[in-house]
Parts: sequence; structure tokens; C-alpha cells
Amino acid sequence: FFKIYINIKMLRIIKKIHFSADENRMNSIADTKIARKMYYSRKCKNIEFLLKKRFSWMNNFIKETDKGIEVGAGAGFSRDFIKNKNLKLSDMSNDDHLDLKNIDAQNTKLEEESLDFVIASNMIHHIPYPIKFFREMHRILRKDGKLIIFEPYCSIILQIATFIMKHEGFDFTLNVWDEKIPKSEEKNSWHGNIAVPHLIFDDKKKFDENLGKYFKFEYENLTECLVFLNSGGVTSKTWFLPLNNFFLNILHNFDKILIKFFPNIFCLGRRIVLVKKD
Repeated sequence: FFKIYINIKMLRIIKKIHFSADENRMNSIADTKIARKMYYSRKCKNIEFLLKKRFSWMNNFIKETDKGIEVGAGAGFSRDFIKNKNLKLSDMSNDDHLDLKNIDAQNTKLEEESLDFVIASNMIHHIPYPIKFFREMHRILRKDGKLIIFEPYCSIILQIATFIMKHEGFDFTLNVWDEKIPKSEEKNSWHGNIAVPHLIFDDKKKFDENLGKYFKFEYENLTECLVFLNSGGVTSKTWFLPLNNFFLNILHNFDKILIKFFPNIFCLGRRIVLVKKD
């Protein structure tokens, strides 16, 4: 049924797949109000553990006195794990928990060279024109400012999960550096193309050709598998098996082994820190 495409960087079941909104099998799709209500009322260990792993590592690249924002902050859970008190949350919406509302990450209209760091967690694959986003981040960051990124890693397991849940989709055939054809739906900020991080970050030569004058890599690490699959979802929700921290740590350590030896099959996330050049 599936044709498997093999190259050095990635295993792909198929090159592209797209689902309509009414096909999606997730619950409360992209509803940040419901996500926040569920998270803070239930205090589910699974999702709390996942979010801590997704955000706490970022503190290693943020100084206490730094000024920064999170773009595409969604439900705004980063504030619970980022120690910096100057962090401002922004998104395209006007949700009450946001500090900066209706902010387009491709054109923030923020002051030039005004920030020490920007957090972009699971949002670059939602951006129609990624090249515009990176240029805008370069504009608002100070020299040596950091763009701290968490994005999906579209492994075989994530592709299978995509088929099962019919959530978002991927297209490896697009030219991610093109500014004419959108990589995700322009009128739906929650639509995503989870192939985009691969198209941007895997080919370092193309990255340097298109973004080398703006940014350089400081850090890159692969992470997540079963801990994410059994989290229940961050904003869009699905079934999960509740676990305590003891078993979640066992699951996390098992994930490390799977990702170390079989990243193209099991890995679901990537951590990246880019530093602004002159």
C-alpha cells in the first residue's frame, strides 16, 4: 500500500499527503482555551512531563537578563518552564494569556534588533513562507541573538501517526525557499506541513546558501518518541495512558535508545538553536 522512498537523510512512506479539516481525528483541534483549561485543572503528568522536556533545555541558551518573545506561542505553556522573567508570549490570535496579540511571525512589526532571543516551538511548520520568517527573526534579534527552535521530526513513526490521526500532513516535494508558493495554508494558521523542518534543516549546504548570511547553527539534537505519542497532545487532543513520573522517565530513557540507533524510524522531535550573524 505504501511506497517507501529511501535517501541518506530520511525514510519516507510517501512524498506528500494532505488531509482536509473534517478528516482530522484529533479532539479540540488547536483550541488553546480548552488546552489551557484541561492542563491547569487536571495537571496530567504525561503532558507536563512532555512540556518540561520540550522547554526546559532552552534555559541553557537564555540569560536571566535577556529580553525575548515566543512566536506562535499557542496555549502559552512555555512560561511555566522558561526561567526568564522578560519572556513575552505572542501569536496570531488575541487570546487573553498572550502579551502580544495578532503578531504575524513573518512580519512582527517589532523594533529592529530589540531582542536577545526568540522561541519558536512547533510553529515553523505552520508558516506559509519560512524564508520570510527567518529574515524577520534576523531583523528583530540583536547581534549574537538566539533563535531557539523545537520542531517535528517526520520519521516513519510520525508519518504513520499522521495517517492514523489524519492530523496536519506533509509535502516533501515543495521548494521551501520559494516565496511564491505557500508551504502551508495562508488562511489557516493551524494548518501544518511537518516536512518543512526537514526541508530547511537537513541539507546544511542549502541552508547555508539561503540562510547562511543570517544564522549559524549553535546546537542541534534529536528527541522524543513514546513520551510524545502517549502525551494526549498539547493543543489537539487524543487518547493516552496516564503514567506517573517514574514510568515516564523509563519511557524517556527508552526513547533515547530508540532515537540514538534508529532516528529515521522513531524520532519525533528536533531541538535547534541558531545564532544571528552580523
